[in-house]
Formats: sequence, C-alpha cells, structure tokens
Amino acid sequence: LFLKLKNVRPSDKKLKQHKPAYRSSKFRNVYGKASSREECYEGVPITRNVHDNHFCAINPKFLAVVTESSGGGSFLVIPIYKTGRVDPHHPKVCGHQGSVLDIKWNPFRDNIIASCSEDCTVRIWEIPDGGLRRNMTEALLVFTGHSRKVGLIEWHPTCSGILFSAGYDGKILLWNLEEAKVVKMFDSHSDVILCMSFNTDGSLLATSCKDKKLRIMDARSGRVLQEADCKRHRVGRVVFLGNTKRVLTTGVSQWNTRQVALWDQEDLSVPISEEEIDGLSGLLFPFYDADTHMLYLAGKGDGNIRYYEVSPEKPYLQYLMEFSSPAPQKGLGMMPKRGMDVGECEVFRFYKLVTMKGLVEPISMIVPRRAEKFQDDIYPMTAGTEPALTAEEWLSGINKGPILISLKENYKRPNPAGPKSAKRERRALAIKGLDLLENVSSKTDNEVCMCNFVYGNKIHYKKQS
Repeated sequence: LFLKLKNVRPSDKKLKQHKPAYRSSKFRNVYGKASSREECYEGVPITRNVHDNHFCAINPKFLAVVTESSGGGSFLVIPIYKTGRVDPHHPKVCGHQGSVLDIKWNPFRDNIIASCSEDCTVRIWEIPDGGLRRNMTEALLVFTGHSRKVGLIEWHPTCSGILFSAGYDGKILLWNLEEAKVVKMFDSHSDVILCMSFNTDGSLLATSCKDKKLRIMDARSGRVLQEADCKRHRVGRVVFLGNTKRVLTTGVSQWNTRQVALWDQEDLSVPISEEEIDGLSGLLFPFYDADTHMLYLAGKGDGNIRYYEVSPEKPYLQYLMEFSSPAPQKGLGMMPKRGMDVGECEVFRFYKLVTMKGLVEPISMIVPRRAEKFQDDIYPMTAGTEPALTAEEWLSGINKGPILISLKENYKRPNPAGPKSAKRERRALAIKGLDLLENVSSKTDNEVCMCNFVYGNKIHYKKQS
C-alpha cells in the first residue's frame, strides 16, 4: 500500500480528493408547524369524490371546501377567521346539478370564485363580504360549452376576466368574463387533460394529458409549441418554475415509482434531470413558490410534505426537509403570499383536508429566525391584487408580468414575551380555575394566613400566630 501511494503523482491526488458540495441557503432550516385545534376547521363534510384534485381554495378572506352532498354538487365558503367547529347547517353554494370537481378564487377579486362540475358547466359566484347567510343557488355567470364533465379550471395570472376550463372531452375553452362568452377552443389533446399551468406572464400554458404527453402551448391561439412523449415518465402534474424557463412534472416511472422530472420549456425532447421519490402509489402534487424558489411535494393519501430548493445548476433540486403527520391528506389548499404572517417569518401555508376527521388543518412553513424588523431577504416583491391587463388588451397580444407589491405593510412585530410567558402569567393567577386572590382571608394583628399546599381543588392554610 505504501508503494502504491508513493507512486501516485500530486495531480492524481487532487483528482481523487472528493469535497462534498455545500450550499448556504436561507431556507435550509425551514420547518412545518401544524396549527392548534383552536385554529383548525372541524366538522367539515369533505367530499369523498375520487377525482384527482385539491377540492379546496383559499384566499386571505375565505376558505372554500367542496362538500359531500346528494342530488347535486355544493361547496362551503367560510370566512378565514371563523375557525373551530363548523355549524352542520352552515349555508352552502349549491347551484350545480352534478358533483363539483374544482373551485378557484379569482386572484384579483377575493369575493369571486369559479367552480366546475360533472354537469358540464362552469359557474362564477360572488360571495358577500361577511360570508353566506343562506344557501346560494343563483350564479353570477353560467358557461356551457363542454360536452362532458369539466374537471379543471384556471384563472389567468395577470389578466382580469380570463378563465380557462378543461373537460373530459379533451378540449380547453378560453372564456372572456367581460363579454360572457367563449373566445377560443383548443382541441389538440386526444384524451382527458390532467393538469394546466401558466408561466409568470400567462403567455404560455403547459398541460399534462392521459395520452402520456406533455405539451407547452400558446395560451391565446392554442398552438402547440413543444411536445414530449413521456413513455418512461408518465406525467401526472405539471408546473412552471417561475421565470427560470423550466417546467417540473410529477408522475410515475417505468418501474412504478413516483418520480419528479425537470424540463427545458424550449426543448422537451429529453428531461434535464429525473429523480425518484418513493414507491407509493398516490398522486404527487407539486407546489412552487417563485419568491423563495422552493418546491413542495405532497402525495395524495400521504401524511408528509417534502420540500426542496430549486437552483439553476446541479443539483437542480436540493432536498431540505420533510413535514410529517399521521393523518392522510385528501387535498391541499395554498394561501396566496399576501396572506402570510410576516411577523412570524411564515413563507408558505397549506390547508390540509383530512376526510376521516372532517378537518381542515392549516400548516405553516416557517423560517426560524427572530423577526425584530421586516425580513426583506425572504419576502421579495410579490404579486398583488391589481391586474396588469384587461381581457381585451391580453387578447390583442400584449404580455405583461404581474404587478408586484411589498409585504412590509403586513409586518407586525411579534410579542417578545411569547406565548409561553403568557401561559405562566395565567397559571400564577388561577390554579385549576380557582382564583387565589378571592380565597385569601383578611389579615389581622394576631393571625397571618399562609398558603401551604394545594390538594385537588382545596387550598389548605397553616395558621401562624
């Protein structure tokens, strides 16, 4: 061995030395925090439909959840602050004649929500500011154009009044809400469309289909710009990765393992990278945060959420951590960035549907740091509620990115004492619901009452002269 090492040249030694790549990251220690029972929504009759979707939608004002119902489809709309047990007779939006398959809030108007159903219709609803007081059956707009049930809807990310719907008839319809009519029909898919995703300015639309093909299309004309035949990687879900000109897909490999693939949006001939996740069978839902460049993967029927940091160089997906929970998730809703708790350094928030318990549980992703002031390095400018274009401008060929806002106005300095000290103060004043100050007898010259010990609900005193 000594002779072998002696004959090794210095240049060979450098080649054989392996230094593991270390990447410093602000989000290396991000952790998931499940909300307490008081901050959850209980008694929600979550739908048992097997359609692969999230069945919920969230914005800073309302939580909407598709519910189990007979004789038509319905969904609940609850003000976001009304946590706790939901009234069994809570009013519902119940205008559809078939089961509701997808719901989405308008990104620019928090009171407008779109829904699609097995009754082949797309409906637009306007929710009052305080929530519903009675069942809502009359929709603001009703769109009919699909010949089979409608499984997906997506709002345009930068333009007001444009909505896309995808049906089981293999068609995508582009709706202009300002004129209440269909503008364009895309018929380039030969089977059921599984997922739709827009790029940042809404000029491109990526779709995954049951015919095992990934497509990137012009969002106005429907012309297919790129197409991939995914035989080795059966695509289930697709998402644009912000302005990186890359697309991420989740699906199943040829060995029936769950897999993630990264693609160049300008060349879908071969994926940039592929990574196997595990051998479970549930569909993987991807969630991408363009502000922090973090990717979250949550499986249907799983209890965990994995999260990664996306980088432009190898390794493209840097694994960070995993949030684990024993309760399986039916679907997950995502709070927009403008609804984050900036004072607690919250960078993402899920709303997890647990069907067996009738529970909607908020899960916060938090950067562990002291927020004595606004943390602008983890809260860059983000998309606001003002549309960049009107429907007419976008249809004429104009592209614009979202109008950005700062979250600094949402910052509230957290209580330096924290919740634990507040609990200690309450315990000092009351022991098991019994106020000490009300049970101490008055002092006299010859007698001083001293508290000796507490047993059960009785306080025993020792007299001292």
